[in-house]
Amino acid sequence: MKRAGRKTSEREPTITLINIVFLMLIFFLVAGTLARPLDKTLTLVRTATLDGTAPADTLVVHADGRITWKGAPLTTVSAYFAQLPPVAQARVRVVPDRNLKAAQLIRIARDLRVAGAEKVIIVTEKALK
Repeated sequence: MKRAGRKTSEREPTITLINIVFLMLIFFLVAGTLARPLDKTLTLVRTATLDGTAPADTLVVHADGRITWKGAPLTTVSAYFAQLPPVAQARVRVVPDRNLKAAQLIRIARDLRVAGAEKVIIVTEKALK
């Protein structure tokens, strides 16, 4: 009499596959965050003493609320917006003084939106410390 053999079920390799994918993920996370350190003899450029100038098409708002464009004083925000070419009217950049009151900056941004600006970008200083 022939003995009935046990059916061996084929094991699915999903756990192994998940482990491999997980290890690959960890490898790429670690490999992507490692960077070579800077040369110890390298001295970076210091820009703290440089005078930065705003791009020519930006509206400059001084601490006392005065607005200038290309160095010339303006009386209203709408006068500035009217002088911009149509391409520059979609994204308007404003460079406020650090000591300008927030309420004045919000009022100027609102006036630019009313004049027709789609997006008002406030240019700030980014410090790396």
